[in-house]
Amino acid sequence: MSTEWDKVLRRIDEHRWEIPQDYKPGMRVPGIVFADEEMLASITRDQSLEQVVNVATLPGIMVASYAMPDIHWGYGFPVGGVAATRVEDGVVSPGGVGFDINCGVRLLRTDLTEKEVLPKLERLVDTLYTRVPSGVGASGVIRLGSGEMEEVLARGAEWAVERGFGDAEDLKVTEEGGCIGNANPSKVGERPRKRGGPQLGTLGSGNHFLEVQKVDEIFDEAVARALGIRQKGQVTVLVHCGSRGLGHQICDDYLKVMVTAVQRYGIELPDRQLACVPVRSPEGQGYLGAMNCGANFAWANRQCIAHWVRESFSEVFGVGWRELGIRQVYDVCHNVAKLEEHTVEGKRVQLCVHRKGATRAFPKGHPGVPEAYQEIGQPILIPGDMGRYSYLAVAQPRAMEVSFGSTCHGAGRAESRSAAKRILKGQDIRQQLAQEGIVVRAHGGWASLAEEASIAYKDVAKVVEVAEGAGLSKKVARMRPLGVVKG
Repeated sequence: MSTEWDKVLRRIDEHRWEIPQDYKPGMRVPGIVFADEEMLASITRDQSLEQVVNVATLPGIMVASYAMPDIHWGYGFPVGGVAATRVEDGVVSPGGVGFDINCGVRLLRTDLTEKEVLPKLERLVDTLYTRVPSGVGASGVIRLGSGEMEEVLARGAEWAVERGFGDAEDLKVTEEGGCIGNANPSKVGERPRKRGGPQLGTLGSGNHFLEVQKVDEIFDEAVARALGIRQKGQVTVLVHCGSRGLGHQICDDYLKVMVTAVQRYGIELPDRQLACVPVRSPEGQGYLGAMNCGANFAWANRQCIAHWVRESFSEVFGVGWRELGIRQVYDVCHNVAKLEEHTVEGKRVQLCVHRKGATRAFPKGHPGVPEAYQEIGQPILIPGDMGRYSYLAVAQPRAMEVSFGSTCHGAGRAESRSAAKRILKGQDIRQQLAQEGIVVRAHGGWASLAEEASIAYKDVAKVVEVAEGAGLSKKVARMRPLGVVKG
């Protein structure tokens, strides 16, 4: 830990640290960091804690500016940042959502075992690579007319299911049923539509991936069974992607609006990347309506990808996907601002909860949890890097008390993309993964593999342990990669 932060941070308990409200003028609340001592040393290497402090200056922010254990430097907000502002007199900030609106994760389980899949693994990964377009600017096979785009923006995954992409049962185990309310297509400009229209059903690039995995550890057998995870060696599929160019352009468009609107509303900020407006202002309502459209597009996108995953398995194994037991466990959203009711100092308050690189974590019995999981709580999907492992967890009640029902979303970067490429120069990453039994297909070749190699990420196991120790979520199972498709 840097000397400066060593003097500033106050330990609350084993997994929480406070940045006092008097650390910097203008802070309206303290900062709360979920981490252990070892993790703090990594976190303080970049400017992410200063971003936690800056977020604490936002008008209407309640209780604290939070940092999940996978925090790292982002645009305005840190990735892994959570902030709840009062709807009545608080603000909404696109920087608290990010450019990839509803970048999220979908987990599918199968009845197949590792032993059954390994002989056909290379063919399976090749088929997935062919059927699911990936890479920068990748275009899919779906061509949306103007009326269809309106439907996708307004209805999300439901639109895809009605057109044969997947199953209505998928919607029951998707956050918000795959369609967030109050989406307003009229607030989405022409440029986002043009960028996103050809990209529905595509994986994208960067940290997005499609991964065939095996269950290698089960921590809670009863909960795992309720989620469809029956045994070690069971094969699962994890899909990680978002709203593609549509979401990116929505964010960009509204940042331009808010940069000028900030002065009009008399809002002073320590960082222009935190550009924001009152939640109830015309600009705020416009952004939320457009952002919800971006979220719906992302759910439709993952719904279509899941359909092609199922078709790929059917093609390779010569059996229908239902016979293969390919059912959805859950689809969880990152990068969104949601209007939610929470209890603060004994009173129910309507809040705008920004989760940027953070996952909603509602416990058992919460009305936002799917009926099938009411007795266990909302599933949490926490991907790691392509060389190690990912986790399936469930939300814990304490998350509602200490983080506005939020937990971590992944491993979190340890090295920038350029640094990872510099460190790994000359190394055959594909061969290294092959030696670990992992088949990889990557659209961007060596560079895309180097940028996403294990060295570029924190160990997700440590992130998950902190989240569990803090009472945010509880691990249920661990999955290791067998085959990976990267953009």
